Amino acid sequence: MNGVEVGATGNLRALRDRPFELLQELERRSRANVAGAAAEASASGEWVGVAFRMGGETFLVAREETREVLGLPASVTRVPGVKPWIKGIANVRGQLMPMVDLRQFLGSGVAVAQRNARIIVVNHREVPAGLVVDEVHGFRRFSANEFSPDPPPTVIRCDSYLAGAFRRGGEVWPVLSVRVLVESQSFLQAAG
Repeated sequence: MNGVEVGATGNLRALRDRPFELLQELERRSRANVAGAAAEASASGEWVGVAFRMGGETFLVAREETREVLGLPASVTRVPGVKPWIKGIANVRGQLMPMVDLRQFLGSGVAVAQRNARIIVVNHREVPAGLVVDEVHGFRRFSANEFSPDPPPTVIRCDSYLAGAFRRGGEVWPVLSVRVLVESQSFLQAAG
């Protein structure tokens, strides 16, 4: 960095006249912090997921299976000849992404486009998709001993996509495996 090194505890003021190098140092520190937090969570046996509501039920999706959470796109272009659960294609930061009504795909009614509705963007290299859900509640953290591999019964018919559940107090949080869902034949056969 042009002869001036800023240590982990060093003062960023030394870089105030070099904005590009300041940004590089901030990015380096941020990445080190994130890597440390991820290693700490992994070492402690902590599981992190995104909680969301579909119908009257709350589910979890593993953080690593979720790329991001978005509001409903302003414009969704309908695609002819597809199953009704494909709501259309939306332009998300310059990339076309299919919008899937998750409730309708699972055969549990149609998601109502309300103010709280969100898109959970699937983190899958080969199957891009945005899943429309009723509401996202944010991250939830659980310890490994709160996990049960036995999925609970749900009103929404998604048993084949459940990967167990977390139990805390009297609450049960079913884990929806987005990877299993998007790789399933019924999901990949979207033609009407």
